[in-house]
Amino acid sequence: MHKAQKSLQQIAENYDLSLRIFHGRGGSVGRGGGPAYEAILAQPGHSINGRIKITEQGEVLASKYSLLDLALYHMETITTAVIQASLLRTGFDDIEPWNEIMEELAARSRQHYRALIYEQPDFVDFFHQVTPIEEISQLQISSRPARRPSGKKDLSSLRAIPWVFSWTQTRFLLPSWYGVGTALQDFLNAEPEEHLKLLRYFYVKWPFFKMVISKAEMTLAKVDMQMAHHYVQELSKPEDQLRFAKVFDQIASEFYLTRDLVLKITDHNRLLDGDPVLQRSVQLRNGTIVPLGFIQVSLLKRLRQSLNTNATSGVIHSRYSKGELLRGALLTINGIAAGMRNTG
Repeated sequence: MHKAQKSLQQIAENYDLSLRIFHGRGGSVGRGGGPAYEAILAQPGHSINGRIKITEQGEVLASKYSLLDLALYHMETITTAVIQASLLRTGFDDIEPWNEIMEELAARSRQHYRALIYEQPDFVDFFHQVTPIEEISQLQISSRPARRPSGKKDLSSLRAIPWVFSWTQTRFLLPSWYGVGTALQDFLNAEPEEHLKLLRYFYVKWPFFKMVISKAEMTLAKVDMQMAHHYVQELSKPEDQLRFAKVFDQIASEFYLTRDLVLKITDHNRLLDGDPVLQRSVQLRNGTIVPLGFIQVSLLKRLRQSLNTNATSGVIHSRYSKGELLRGALLTINGIAAGMRNTG
């Protein structure tokens, strides 16, 4: 996206056109979320130029515009960022060696991410059993169905929002950080001391790089590997637990690598030390939704058992009906989404 915006601006300047880029912003980092002020400052140098258009995903409207003071503060923040980005441009986006390094990091990160999604043979089964994707598909909160009308239950038919939503519910938040650690580690392996100094310099001087790392840091702070492991243990079928444990270990290994390298680059002792207000907010919200996570896992387990029992024998061995179990599960999904402050 960063490269595309620079190219569009260059073409517009060549033909003496005024360019206004239309940005979509959601709540989750995987769909354009994160602090608006820093995000606007991180846009390529000439792409703002006094003009920007933004659409906000429905999930963030209440938190940003439900009160007059909130709405005014948010609009002032965006206006300030647009003016600042237009008048106080930096030339860092045009430094070609820096862009080449980012290209290298992006390619390696993407390769590692796709290796998990498309080359790990147990991943699709893991995703469908461990996350509440099927239950999310029954939530009445979207303008479109969770899957495209192909009739298949594979990843290619799944839309982006339920994909991100499922990983948020289980506290993995996998699409927003997986692959970052491996890419950074490969870069550091070439020249450990010099390259670490360079990445720290990027973080201090280059708004685009700082935004990338800051978004990763924020989502890493929301991850709860203990809760994620509980989903894996409780929702995996007995015959699948061994192979799913290997998938979990692969994801957890990348999480700890990414967390440690982000802390090295930011020179923080804990995630979000640079933003104590956000840090405290995330800590408080993380704690409040832990009970909901345990309740959700219990309800999902009983709901799936009742569906399987009904399908085989026609009898549901539960004091609650399937409808009651599903309603309870959907309520926990709404509660966790509210606590995490994003869906997909």
